[in-house]
Amino acid sequence: MRKSMTVNGKKVSVPPFPHHKYFLSVVSKFFNSTDILSLIATDNFKLLDQVWSGIRNKCFVPRCLLLDPTSSCNLQCVGCWSAGYHKRDNLSYETLDNILEQAEALNINYCFLSGGEPLVRKDDLLKLCEKHRKMSFSAFTNGTLIDEAFADRVAELSNLTFSLSIEGFEENTDFRRGKGVYSRVIRAMDILASRDIAFAFSACYHSKNYKEIASDEFLDFMREKGCWMGWLFTYMPVGNDADLSLVCTPEQRAYVRKKILSYNKKHDITIIDFWNSGHMAAGCVAASTGFVHINSRGDIEPCAFCHYSDSNIHEVSLKDALNSAFFRAFRDAQPFSDNPLRSCPLIDVPEKLVEVVENSGAHSTELASPENVRDLAAKTKPIAEKWQPLADRLYSHCPDKHKRCFKTNKRILGFRKSKNTNNPA
Repeated sequence: MRKSMTVNGKKVSVPPFPHHKYFLSVVSKFFNSTDILSLIATDNFKLLDQVWSGIRNKCFVPRCLLLDPTSSCNLQCVGCWSAGYHKRDNLSYETLDNILEQAEALNINYCFLSGGEPLVRKDDLLKLCEKHRKMSFSAFTNGTLIDEAFADRVAELSNLTFSLSIEGFEENTDFRRGKGVYSRVIRAMDILASRDIAFAFSACYHSKNYKEIASDEFLDFMREKGCWMGWLFTYMPVGNDADLSLVCTPEQRAYVRKKILSYNKKHDITIIDFWNSGHMAAGCVAASTGFVHINSRGDIEPCAFCHYSDSNIHEVSLKDALNSAFFRAFRDAQPFSDNPLRSCPLIDVPEKLVEVVENSGAHSTELASPENVRDLAAKTKPIAEKWQPLADRLYSHCPDKHKRCFKTNKRILGFRKSKNTNNPA
């Protein structure tokens, strides 16, 4: 693993695992792999250890765990993917601790924290980071609860980093997140940077803000504030009351893709345009091929946006959940398309999600208003049909290194399938 990386044009020293800078350097290296050797070598050949762990445990071992300590939040953001969950759900400290112990036993050493707002549980998160020194943590947070005292403690622990949610400049951020939130997020960035805590930004782009999110002005500003990298998520119309007007058109989605690819190359930075980065993985990486999501009620889901499950951590072990009927069916269907720009079963190939959910007996995990998978597909199928011809045209003109990367990851996925029984544990 490299001992330094370029951050905003400067070489920065990267301490060894589980340091927060190491966490972000691993993410950057993974999403910039172009061949099988560079991918396997990511994180000191950790992938091989996880493949072997999967063989021993007869299950797919994901690279990382995505965990929701709580569904509570101090904000009410428009279009939040977790809005369908009950706002009072929490995983107890003891349950969180046990989940992390199970993850470590399977050789999972990276944990993303989301919610809700994970920093509502500040004290518990700090205790978990201190106890689980063999793990590295990263919290997706709105940033408004980061203060000097908390940052001082994070700097001491060193194995916790953050991805701060922001929707562009002040007008667009406050439109989705509430008046005054933008200034509080910028303040959090300043606090973290002053303590040399590596962090990223996380932005959701939609039909109203996509140009600003992908603009040089905004991305330059994020680098100036000290962001090491960035995550871009497109707006997902999940939930019965989702606002379809915020869904990007195919042309808007392609615009963001083109701008981000160009910006990354120009400035040697890793900004992951998640739904347009399928060429960097075997398409969809959910259901433990890349990560697994446990929500604040304990439901074990393929990813944070796919609110369907057939297992709960209060009832089964993590290992058994990774081998559930739903997860096996989900993995058998991966990759959902031969075009990695159409890799998501929610918005790119919804008919595949319907098949997987119904054949495996999975159920909706949205407590407030459960969404039948056919109702979700009815919303997203027109989106997928409009995107397909443009996505196919874009992929046909992709650089060879992107196509090689996708083929590499497909081979690794196939190898992992062949080495795991995929039978119930």
